[in-house]
Amino acid sequence: MRILVVGGSGLIGAQVVDVLRERGHTTTTVARTAQPGVDHLLDVGSASIEELRPMLAGHDGVVYATRTDEQRPLPKPIYPQFRRDNVEPVVRLFTAARLEGLTRGAVMGSYYTYFDRRHPQWRLTERHTYIRCRVEQAREGRAAAGPELPVAVLELPFVFGRSGDRLPNWAGPLDRWARSRTPLVAPAGGSAAASARSVAEVTADALEQASGADIPVADENLTWHDMIGRIAEAVGRRRRVARLPAGAAKVALRLGGAVQGLGDKESGINPTYLADLLLAELFVEPTTGRSLDSAVRETFPSPSFGVGGRGTRS
Repeated sequence: MRILVVGGSGLIGAQVVDVLRERGHTTTTVARTAQPGVDHLLDVGSASIEELRPMLAGHDGVVYATRTDEQRPLPKPIYPQFRRDNVEPVVRLFTAARLEGLTRGAVMGSYYTYFDRRHPQWRLTERHTYIRCRVEQAREGRAAAGPELPVAVLELPFVFGRSGDRLPNWAGPLDRWARSRTPLVAPAGGSAAASARSVAEVTADALEQASGADIPVADENLTWHDMIGRIAEAVGRRRRVARLPAGAAKVALRLGGAVQGLGDKESGINPTYLADLLLAELFVEPTTGRSLDSAVRETFPSPSFGVGGRGTRS
């Protein structure tokens, strides 16, 4: 197969490229900024269907592996901006892909859509703009693709790993916290987690099978206590992780929501309701059963263990 990878220089996109090439497929990469290995420079977020079609021509499939920071506060109302960032580029991309006769596609989505299906009583799309737009992204992207171009949606949790100097966008603050002398605390609840390598392998499987399924991906389900403890151990600062009372977490997050509101701002995940997610067990079943240890060490290397010589991550 010949596959176009949009966001091919990012953490997950680069891993997808590696796995596809290992399996004997040909890849073409697209990114917004020039980097080694990037074949086409284009901002897919604003590119028209007419601009996308020449790049897609001659390919069998396309992977959309870009994302938006759901936690960054933006001026109200944020829904139009989130649609422009998350939904409309996917609709244009898969419209162009259908017109060029592509036969398979994949989108790097969010595991929040998995929980939205499983727990409608949580009212996730009503409460969180980011989740609403992720649901719309999958639905409208598939509608644009049509039945002849099945689109798999990879529903991703926390993804650990490294690709060159690219790390998960959430890794920096946790890295600094784990290396500091500040006490470590964690509330009840937890999250599924996966390595970027596992995500890439599942993506390659979906493309080879021309799957149009929703595919939740998880290697392990971790409590927050376990996750933070493993990060601290990886950086060489292993220590006790204390329990954060649920009430304290709720108060702090709701206060953050109130402060945002006073500034006439919102974020994609509404902090007023974030505690409900934080304190839940956001676990995915079944898991792959693969260990996350090497991916955690790649994301949070100890001072005595550099990352320059290590292979693909997550």
